[in-house]
Amino acid sequence: MARLLFRVGAAAYRRPALFILTWLVVLIGAGVGAGQLSGPTVNTFSLPGQESVEAMDLIEREFGGGGGGTATARIVVKAQEGQTLTTGANTAAVSDLVTRLGGLDGVASATNPLQPTPTALSPDLTTAYSTVTYEVSSFDLTKAQHDALSDAVAGARSGGLTVEASGDAVQVGGGGAHSAELIGVLAALVVLVVTYGALTIAGMNLLTALVGVGVGVCGIQIATGFVDLTSSTPLLATMLGLAVGIDYALFIVSRFRHELRRGHDVGTAVATSVGTAGAAVVTAGLTVVIALVGLFVTGIPFLTQMGVAGAFTVVIAVLIATTLVPAVLALLGRRALPRGERAAPTGEPAPAHRDRGFFRGWVDGVTRRRVVALVLTTAALGALSIPLFSLRTTLAATPTGSTTQGRAELMLADAFGAGFTGPLTVFFDGAGAPRAAADAKASLAALPDVAVVTDPVPNADGTAALLTVIPGSGPASAATERLVDDIRDRLRGEDPRAYVTGQTAVGVDVAATVNAALPGYLALVVGLAFVLLVLVFRSLLVPLVGVLGFLLTIGSALGSSVAIFQWGWFSDLFGIDDPGPLISLTPILVVGILFGLAMDYQVFLVSRMHEAHGDGEPNTAAIRTGFRQAAPVVVAAAAIMFAVFAGFFPGADATMMSIAFALAAGILVDAFVVRMVLVPAAMALLGERAWWLPRRLRWLPRLDVEGATLQPREPAREERSTADVR
Repeated sequence: MARLLFRVGAAAYRRPALFILTWLVVLIGAGVGAGQLSGPTVNTFSLPGQESVEAMDLIEREFGGGGGGTATARIVVKAQEGQTLTTGANTAAVSDLVTRLGGLDGVASATNPLQPTPTALSPDLTTAYSTVTYEVSSFDLTKAQHDALSDAVAGARSGGLTVEASGDAVQVGGGGAHSAELIGVLAALVVLVVTYGALTIAGMNLLTALVGVGVGVCGIQIATGFVDLTSSTPLLATMLGLAVGIDYALFIVSRFRHELRRGHDVGTAVATSVGTAGAAVVTAGLTVVIALVGLFVTGIPFLTQMGVAGAFTVVIAVLIATTLVPAVLALLGRRALPRGERAAPTGEPAPAHRDRGFFRGWVDGVTRRRVVALVLTTAALGALSIPLFSLRTTLAATPTGSTTQGRAELMLADAFGAGFTGPLTVFFDGAGAPRAAADAKASLAALPDVAVVTDPVPNADGTAALLTVIPGSGPASAATERLVDDIRDRLRGEDPRAYVTGQTAVGVDVAATVNAALPGYLALVVGLAFVLLVLVFRSLLVPLVGVLGFLLTIGSALGSSVAIFQWGWFSDLFGIDDPGPLISLTPILVVGILFGLAMDYQVFLVSRMHEAHGDGEPNTAAIRTGFRQAAPVVVAAAAIMFAVFAGFFPGADATMMSIAFALAAGILVDAFVVRMVLVPAAMALLGERAWWLPRRLRWLPRLDVEGATLQPREPAREERSTADVR
């Protein structure tokens, strides 16, 4: 692999314009394709084969969808403190609002919660809601229609009423995501400038990563025209593509500068950096792809789609790092170095770089006190992992007051009960369904945590019926999850058959399926990556240290997330209005993404140690040499990763907030504790045994990521001299 990538780097050096123009054409083509072929994303999660999903399809068949295919909005109105909505002025204001809503473009109907019978009015008469039904689906609503609805809601507030809106017809603002991207980009630029000491090379690193993100996200947008992707998929791909794109380019550029400082000419430095650091990038990227594509084992379509989309952006980032980055480096030449180092003559190694003093002292201390370092870090990370044993997950997002949707949900829960926003639908299918539903009403009403059971609603020919069960607890509560199981247990074996469905029940089923799939998924990605690392390092113990360190990373990242999001520790500091269960996607996505990124650091750090050991240095000396060479790059890469992920935390939706936090926390722990302390301490403690491979496994193929097959490193000079380039 190293020799193949060396040739790619040499080709990029010889024809940089061709490589750059090719990527420019790809970017423009992807942008045009996204503009012409992209479709809408969806905000719902489903799980084929589950009872709740099957029942929703049956309801669509028996009841004609009930308007379920059209967009709806629920406009919640609350009177001022000390007033009710039934007073003359407030009643008139509500009526005016309903009239205005009913006259909006595309609206089929808007209910008046106060007339003729106030069925959508809270018992204390202070809160009511109007249901607005459109003629088309939420996907077909135009921006003008979204804006008109927002204007109507805003206009109704001028009379002193509190008015908020929820539902699929309400446009979810995307400003938080764009702000997050900007925060991450600016923070990454600052880190790159500090790392390189030059704005030009820092800007190049960032620009090439943005090209990769652009191509990747445009490709995903094109895919939305052919398959239904969740709204979180492009955001997740952007977050991951930006992080790995910057980091992979950083690995290549850092090795390029290292080769220039060793006295090599630009051509040899470009080819060698791609053949060595590029091989590490390909290996690291492959571990991320394995982790993400491995989500298919869950059998959950939307998770598989998110994993494939994320893997696609990682593949693009790897291709950018190994083709576009070396082409740009060929044009920059020695300008990639700080100004004071550019004049050094080719062929003469530069003096040892001054920024290694801190890292030399660090690794010397860790390897000398290896037992203490290993015990303390393991104990600390183990303590952070304790909250993980209390992990609870849900697909029902806890509403927050940061959006009109969240405020509307909170107002409804406060006025009508916590379970009002998460009703359960019980569907009876078969002859005698209306009578069976009527008989079941009293039985279900007697179950714990049931607030209300409505009268049965039969279909036209009496072969199906619906009951609506309002839980006493919110949709994200453990009590509601138990209620779903209790209703199913109570109705199991009945004739006609009864199904429990609705978005809350679907969420309970999805969360249970994801949680059940997590152990098998973790075993798969860890096992495959272990095999890959064995091939890279020709060792059993080095990969074992790497994956055990990763398990501590996952435990501490998810444990701290449970403490903050579920237990409510430091909730004010992090802006958590109402602590509750983590979104069910968080653990499995964090495992997949963080595993790949952790292996990035493992490969890049240990490959330099392995390279030094292969050059004849004893184990401890090789650990220190490799650490001094790779640690500054790993620290910079982790700082960039942390900035990108942390930038997505404020203002993110409920799905992305816990994911972004867990990833940011995991990056801190993995890079600065596991890879900087635990790994060198463990390898020093193992001694020469760290590189042991049983004789019966020595037939395994060798993946050269250190460039051992590139000695002597002169082919780039033979293929084309520096004079031919300038």
